[in-house]
Amino acid sequence: MNSEFLAILEFWEREKGISKDILTSAVEEALLSAAKKAVGPARHLRCSIDRQSGDIKAFATLVVSEKVESRHDHISVPEARRIKPDAQIGDEVEVEVTPADFGRIASQNAKQALMQQLRKAEKQMIYSEFKDRVGDIVSGVVRRFERSDVYVDLGKFEALLPNKERVPTEDYQMGERIRCYVKAVENTNQGPEIILSRADPQFVVKLFLLEVSEITDGTIELKGVAREPGYRTKIAVYSRDNQIDPVGACVGLRGQRVKNIVRELNNEKVDIIRWDPDIRGLLVNALSPAKLKSIEVDEERRHVRVLVSEDQLSLAIGKRGQNARLTSRLTGWHVDIQQEARTDLGFEEKVAQAVQSLAQIPGITEEQANLLVHAGFLSFEDLLQVERQDLQEIPQLAQHVDKIMEVIELEKERRNLKEGETSVS
Repeated sequence: MNSEFLAILEFWEREKGISKDILTSAVEEALLSAAKKAVGPARHLRCSIDRQSGDIKAFATLVVSEKVESRHDHISVPEARRIKPDAQIGDEVEVEVTPADFGRIASQNAKQALMQQLRKAEKQMIYSEFKDRVGDIVSGVVRRFERSDVYVDLGKFEALLPNKERVPTEDYQMGERIRCYVKAVENTNQGPEIILSRADPQFVVKLFLLEVSEITDGTIELKGVAREPGYRTKIAVYSRDNQIDPVGACVGLRGQRVKNIVRELNNEKVDIIRWDPDIRGLLVNALSPAKLKSIEVDEERRHVRVLVSEDQLSLAIGKRGQNARLTSRLTGWHVDIQQEARTDLGFEEKVAQAVQSLAQIPGITEEQANLLVHAGFLSFEDLLQVERQDLQEIPQLAQHVDKIMEVIELEKERRNLKEGETSVS
């Protein structure tokens, strides 16, 4: 058992990086309870393992006494002097009290103690190594599932990717290698536990730090990030150097940098936005390509009311309100996007608008425009389809026919010429 025991200690020292002395000390402590049962209530009992031979022995510290009242507590002067020649009454002498069959009992206890100490030492190593790695990205292999939680093998240690830190659109397979963000190292009842995440917004931030050297060296700053894992991320970037385009630097040549990040995120959409200290400018950038009509800012409540036209509303809000939610998180303001109130024009207002539109055409006076509108021609496109005879049949326009036809012919020639140039080019 001794040689086998020493071989096990050396194996664990190599494989787990745990000192053989630490393991030996742990086994010695565990053997103490076994020794107490085998030896009895001996005074100051301890167990010792020889680091060279692996021999296990039990020792008790007895008091030298002229009269031995208890063999578990006292030792006679002659017996004490065999161990310690100068022993005097009242001295303490350590005596070996190893039972004859203690090796078998010790072997069973040693195994249990060794495994307990291994687990304890491994957990301590987890905490020591990872307590300063919170915020890093690590790579590991999916080893097993417990319900919806994923356990990832990081080499020496095993880490937990909880269900709440998973991306809802991702599925993992046994043996698959994945990269994760170290979110926390927690001390639980079972010991330290490494908590991983792929859903945390900081995971995207760390990917940008790894991919974009200008962020690492401080040339470009990441001002904010908002994320709905698996669907879309908005990230705001800024550069104090006007000659550096922060968005272009993050996108990379031919989009290679952001493509690498999107690939790692399994094709999650990533919007890179130029940061603006003015909330109005930041909203214009964050809600692009939607065109905003107006922005009303309430500084005290940190509330912003954005008005957009009817055709831009769905683009600004995004699918299921996603664009609006992410913009609110990114800016830190409550963003309320509303459709601009539409005012329906009355008949007279529509007529006035049509007259004004035709009167702006070179060669057509306001009087002629008024006559044309009341004759049913509401736009110049309507006039392009008309024939001379049609105008001559309208009494009010008879005297203006030549002038109107001249304007129409000039416009047709201009358009034909433009189409010819386009076809040549």
